[in-house]
Amino acid sequence: MTFINRLLHGPPGHPAHPPLTDATIGMFVLAAGLAVLGKLAVAPDKLGPAAWLAIVGGLIVAAPTAMTGFADWVTIEWGTPRWRTATIHLTAMVSSVTLYAVGAWLQWPGYRDGSVTTGGLVLALAGFCALTTGGWFGGKVVFVHGMRVEEG
Repeated sequence: MTFINRLLHGPPGHPAHPPLTDATIGMFVLAAGLAVLGKLAVAPDKLGPAAWLAIVGGLIVAAPTAMTGFADWVTIEWGTPRWRTATIHLTAMVSSVTLYAVGAWLQWPGYRDGSVTTGGLVLALAGFCALTTGGWFGGKVVFVHGMRVEEG
């Protein structure tokens, strides 16, 4: 296995993609939660900037997460049930990242003035819904279709 393959796929029995998803999901869920709490004025002037930073953190860790996921996706035999499920997962996750990216742009004024913008909140919640859907199908790729699971 080449160095690049090891980076993109991980060693046998230890795929690279799933642990990266934890960081991405964690940052995006945090961002949505902070946006809701900020809109409810739980901590005035603090949660708008925090929500924006969490979104940006999620976008940063989404890049290697997406690269490793795509590297795994291209290895799946096209047209199979595993491929269909993985494609739904990929589509939902790309949608989620796109929604969060637009949300970061809409939340930028809130970062500067300490508020949660309505657009930032709506896009964070929409991104969260797409993220949850994508996570559901990602779990199905592993736990139903056995992607990258080694016999023990």
